[in-house]
Amino acid sequence: MSNTDLPHRHADALDAAPQASGADNTFAFLAEGYDFMPRRHAALGSDTFATRLMLRRALCVRGEDAARMFYQPGRFTRRHALPATTMALLQDFGSVMALDGDAHRKRKAMLMSLFGPLERQRLVGLAATEWRTQFARWPSEARVVVHEAAQEVLCRAVCRWAGIPVSAGEVAQRAREFGRMIDGAGSAGPRNWRGLLVRTRTEQWARALVDAVRAGQVQPAFDSPLNVVARHRDADGELMNRKQAGVELINLLRPTVAIARYVVFALLALHEHPHCRARILAGDDEYANWFVQEVRRFYPFVPAMGGRALHGFDWHGLHVKKGTWVLFDLYGTNRHPALWGDPDVFRPERFERWQSSGFDYVPHGGGDPYAGHRCPGEAVTGELVRSALQLFSEEIAYDVPPQDLTVSLRRIPALPASGFVIENVRAPDSTA
Repeated sequence: MSNTDLPHRHADALDAAPQASGADNTFAFLAEGYDFMPRRHAALGSDTFATRLMLRRALCVRGEDAARMFYQPGRFTRRHALPATTMALLQDFGSVMALDGDAHRKRKAMLMSLFGPLERQRLVGLAATEWRTQFARWPSEARVVVHEAAQEVLCRAVCRWAGIPVSAGEVAQRAREFGRMIDGAGSAGPRNWRGLLVRTRTEQWARALVDAVRAGQVQPAFDSPLNVVARHRDADGELMNRKQAGVELINLLRPTVAIARYVVFALLALHEHPHCRARILAGDDEYANWFVQEVRRFYPFVPAMGGRALHGFDWHGLHVKKGTWVLFDLYGTNRHPALWGDPDVFRPERFERWQSSGFDYVPHGGGDPYAGHRCPGEAVTGELVRSALQLFSEEIAYDVPPQDLTVSLRRIPALPASGFVIENVRAPDSTA
């Protein structure tokens, strides 16, 4: 059954939508990971189904129409729409994700102001400098785990970009802490607990930075992210409280470190599809853009996003009541067969004549990032990954030894099991 086949009456969506089997599917979600929703969409023949997770009824949706519904400004709140432990590690309470209305718009405008073209260019340039520093060291190392190296490169670059004074040793510590938060966000049990423990420690560090700026003990550049966040006033005209300021500072740093996963996926794609390398080496920037877009479409990152309806509304003949918990399938939409021909095939050329509606390609959400909950750092994500891809292709040569490169869809967030190991790093014109 497709969405258009659903009953055209204003029935309660949770009752009228196709029902997934099982009294409660929490354990199935944990066991199946990214595949949980796509499997049920396929089995039920519908882009909409109802289920129960953590003893709560949920409406699961995917596709372009669902994205338009889900990302309409003012329709959903993110409060109480994700497990508390996941929310704490992804954004934390009091962050822009948890705000609505004028409070959200004011805070989001501040964050978006930090990601203009010049600011993105500066961050990408800082990351490129850090990559080249690593490249100079790697020939003397027996092996390099790229994911670990990428986290530290991106952490060092984003701290410098933000105006945060950190020593070399502290950067390594912060990179590990951010990595644990990211790794724990999609899990239950020890990984999640370790991430929460680290988050508490890191928030104390971030709040101390905010306090130091406000007290004049640290004087970053006027337009630096650290200064902008520390001195931001919310919609009520009041200085953002120190806890929320610390949270938003972390929310600039941690997601940038998370881009290390996309860097690894880009290198994995290049390894598994070596014919793509020639066009990238030839300086075909347009093709490099397609390649990175396909990496972000093809590989798993965030599986889904949750929202609770702020008011009742009708959609596809269903009535979504106020308070209804809706889960939008990001991964399934990026693999939707009606949107993407041969969705399970890695093919950068699919983007050659592609025109986005803003709701069909959703690795970072849908809609207008200024008005809604689409990630403010989406543009810089693509630019950082493309820069890393080109640097790895043009400035070094390396071998990829036998290793476990499988990407388990059961593990959230996903990553090749080995972290992508390279060895025998050398100049590109050197012989192995």
